[in-house]
Amino acid sequence: MKNFIKVMKALSDPNRVKIIKMLQQRENLCVCEMRAMLKLAQPTVSKHLKILEEAGLIASEKEKLWVNYRLHPAGGSLYSAAMLTQLKNWLNETPELAEIHRLLPTINRNDICRP
Repeated sequence: MKNFIKVMKALSDPNRVKIIKMLQQRENLCVCEMRAMLKLAQPTVSKHLKILEEAGLIASEKEKLWVNYRLHPAGGSLYSAAMLTQLKNWLNETPELAEIHRLLPTINRNDICRP
């Protein structure tokens, strides 16, 4: 039951759901790209990412200057895999997520991130 509660708590925040939806649209994103989309401070985005990673919903990998975040390739647990599958079909028509879907392709880390 502990894993189930961890996944549900991780998805209880709207910004964390937005991060998942962004990662469903683009395979790899860095913190500065997510920060630009969410209009949140870098420490806040990093905290959200840590919670999602601990719940097994996302994974990270260092690549040169950036840490890239992506959806967990195998789903960290049965619960996280099930929720990631369901979230692909949920909330897509909400105005906030439609705006993210529209703007995300215009975000380029080379333009917004400082090395």
